[in-house]
Amino acid sequence: MTHSEGVSYAAAGVDIEAGDRAVTLMKEWVAKTRRPESIGALGGFAGLFDASRLKGYTRPLLASATDGVGTKVAIAQRMDVHDTIGHDLVAMVVDDLVVCGAEPLFMTDYICVGKVVPERVAHLVKGIAEGCVLAGCSLVGGETAEHPGLLGPDEYDVAGAGTGVVEADALLGPDRIRTGDVVVAMASSGLHSNGYSLVRHVVFDRAGWELDRYVPEFGRTLGEELLEPTKIYSLDCLELTRTTEVHAFSHVTGGGLASNLARVVPEGLHAAVDRSTWTPGAVFDVVAGAGGVARPELEKTLNMGVGMIAVVPRASVDSTLVTLADRGVDAWVAGEITERGDRTEAVTLTGDYAR
Repeated sequence: MTHSEGVSYAAAGVDIEAGDRAVTLMKEWVAKTRRPESIGALGGFAGLFDASRLKGYTRPLLASATDGVGTKVAIAQRMDVHDTIGHDLVAMVVDDLVVCGAEPLFMTDYICVGKVVPERVAHLVKGIAEGCVLAGCSLVGGETAEHPGLLGPDEYDVAGAGTGVVEADALLGPDRIRTGDVVVAMASSGLHSNGYSLVRHVVFDRAGWELDRYVPEFGRTLGEELLEPTKIYSLDCLELTRTTEVHAFSHVTGGGLASNLARVVPEGLHAAVDRSTWTPGAVFDVVAGAGGVARPELEKTLNMGVGMIAVVPRASVDSTLVTLADRGVDAWVAGEITERGDRTEAVTLTGDYAR
C-alpha cells in the first residue's frame, strides 16, 4: 500500500462491518432472555432495566458480581466449539449472586476477539443467552472488541457482570449460621470453570493426550468432558429460599470446597465435611492419575464433585433435599456446623471419598 492510498481501520485489522454482522446474528438469542423489566433493543449505548420493579421491596439490596471462565476458553478454541462457554460465564456470575440470596436480574457481557468472525461471536452469545434463560435473568447488553495483534485470529476471551436484588431482611450469610446447622452439598456437572490451567498441564503436557481421545471412564472424548458446561444453580437456590429455611450458600469455585465454604463460616464455628458422603466424578480421578496430582492439590484447585453448598438448620434438611430432588439436583448431607474449639481452620474435610 502506498501513502497515497491511505490507511484504513480494516487494514489495521479491525473489521467494523464484521462486527455489525455479529450484532445482527446475536439479536435473536439476546431476545430470548428478555424479562418484562427489560427496556429497549440490542444496539443502544447502555442496557436498560425497569427499576420500578423494586418498589415491591421494603429495603432492596442490589448485589453485583463479575467473572470470566479462565483458560477453559482454550479448550473451546482448540475444539472449535463456542456455544457452551457462554453458559459457563453465566453460571460463574449468577451463582455468585445467589449466594447472598439475591435473584439475578440482568447481565452484560464482554467478548474480546483477535478477529471478528460473526458466526463465532454469535455462537458465544447464544451460549450466554441460553445460560441467562436457565438463570432467569436478562442479557441487556454487552461489548465485542476486536484486538488484532494482541490476540490471534482464532483467540478470544469472555467476561460478564451481573446484578441481582435481595430483600435486606432476607440476606443470607455467616450471620445466620448456628451450631447444629447442616451442610448440604449439590453435585457439580464436572470441572465447571476452575482449575483448567492445572488440568491442561496434566492431560496435555504430562500425559500427552489429545482432545479427541476417547476416555472409557467418561464414555466420551476428553474434549467433550472438558467442555461440559458449568451447572447453573441460581433458580434451584432461590426455590430453596422460598420453600424452606436457608442460612447460607457457598459457590464452590477456584480454591475448592474448603476455602469457599470457609468464606461463610463465622468466627467461632467450624464446618466438618465428610468425604465419604459422595463419590467425585470420574474426571477428578483421571486428572489425578494422569498427572500424579496429590489429593491436597486437587482439593484446593478443583470442586471435587460439589458445585454449591447450602447451610440449613437441621429441621430444614428433609425439605431441602426434597426440593432439590424435585428440581433434578443431586444433593446430600455432607457435614455439620459445630463449635470451633481449638481448631484453627474454619472447615475440615474428613474421611475418604466413597468408591
